[in-house]
Parts: sequence; structure tokens; C-alpha cells
Amino acid sequence: MSADDKYPAESGRRRFVKGVVGSATLAGIGTGSAVAVNTATSASGAGGGITQYFAIENTDGPAPRGMPQVPVEKNSDGELAGIWPDTVKDGVAVMELGGSTYSSAAFQYCGVQTYPGVDPGADQNNVFKAAASPPYDWQEDELEPGDPITADLFEDFEEWNGGIGKAGLGKPAMANWRSEDVEPASTIPVQVLRSPRIIEMREDPPEGIDGDWLRASTTEDGFMAWVDKCTHFCCVPAFKAYEGSAKFGGEDAVYCQCHQSVYDPHSIVRKSFVALPRPES
Repeated sequence: MSADDKYPAESGRRRFVKGVVGSATLAGIGTGSAVAVNTATSASGAGGGITQYFAIENTDGPAPRGMPQVPVEKNSDGELAGIWPDTVKDGVAVMELGGSTYSSAAFQYCGVQTYPGVDPGADQNNVFKAAASPPYDWQEDELEPGDPITADLFEDFEEWNGGIGKAGLGKPAMANWRSEDVEPASTIPVQVLRSPRIIEMREDPPEGIDGDWLRASTTEDGFMAWVDKCTHFCCVPAFKAYEGSAKFGGEDAVYCQCHQSVYDPHSIVRKSFVALPRPES
């Protein structure tokens, strides 16, 4: 035993001291880990947590999942609108649609969870309104920002091309949703598409597509929509809009030119993710 070794190896006191020090160290690690886990998983707001939703499928690129679909309806004036869930539960809007649960928590990602329009109590119009600076010449020519998106604007949907990819896949528009009198940075971006393939899919759903949901979330004349926030880095992609998309197989799809994620609007799949909590008002 060395002179500075206060407790011999065989001493119970030595084992006790080492045990106390070791336990304290482990306890500190355990406490820190618990705090870290709670910080990562505890929701300090409304609607956070695991959420199932229907998405346009991510088929390529770094995006981890598809962008959430917005069910569409058409009013008596021919205006296209997003269906907003009609019941509030646990701080989010929910309803049964096409035999599935449709929740506004599906839109709580990429900062959208802080936007006024996702507040279930927000007094907002659900009609899609034309976005500023769209990537489509037809929309720039025919609509002013804030104009309602109406069905008659899409009469050439079976032939429209826009100079990207092949024709016959549908005609798109860029819109905002539930964002009247809201600062531009907090408007909910939506893409609207009228597609002949959606009409065909409603009549004969492909394998793996939920036909009940498809018919409830799209219109008979082929309109559909989705929240247009890339699930990778929250950019704003577009359907058949960017010339460079062909290099990444996205010329006939929804393509994000920031990091080359590609989404197929004609493949509507059920997904799940951890929705971010909406700040409580």
C-alpha cells in the first residue's frame, strides 16, 4: 500500500467510497440523459407528437417523407378550397374523412406550426388564394396575388405543359391557404393541381392507394392539393416548373430545386411523423 493510498485494496471503506463516487457519476449521467430525452420528446404546446397523414410520395432526394395532402372541395362559385377539420380535440382540428382520421397536426412542421392559419380557432377563409410570383406564366398573366383559385382556370388541364416534361399530366397553380391578413412569412403555401390521372385513379384506384380517402380528398373533376413545404429543408417545390428538374428525374413531378427532392402527386400514401407542437395562444 502506498503512503497516499488512504484505504487498502481489501478495505470495505475503499470499496464504499469508490461505489459512492461511481454511483454519483452514473446518477449524473442518468439525470442528464433523462433531461435530454424529455427535452426532445415533451410537447410544450398543442398537437405535437406522432401523427398519421396522407402525403404525395417522396420518390427521390433527401426529403424524409412526402408532403401532406390538403383535401379539396369546390364551392357554388367554382372556387377551390381546402377542407378544414370541423372538430377540435387536444388543441388540433380533426375529423373523419373517407374512413380515415384527418388532422391539422399533419401541417405542423417546418415552422408552419407557428402560422396563424393552423390555429383551429382561427377565423380564416378556406378558399385557395393565388400566390405572388408563381413559376407559371399562365398564372402570372391571369391572376393577381390574392385572387381566388377557380375551377374555370384549368379547362386546358389535359393539354397544358408549361414547357417542362410531357403534356397531359395536369395543370398546377401556386396558392396560399388560410392566410388572409397574415404576414407573407407566415402564409401557408399550397400547390393546387387538376389532373386527368386523379380522375382515372378515383374510378380505379391503383394497388396501395386508399380509394375511399382518394375520393373524399379530391374532386370528381380531378382537383387535388398539398401543403407545399419540402420536408427536407422547408423549401417550396413546384410541379413541372423548373428546367433543371429533368437532370434529376423530376420534370413530370414535384421538384425541389434546392436539394433535388422529388415527389409524385399521383402517388398518395399514408405516412407518419412527429408533428411539432403549435404554440398555445
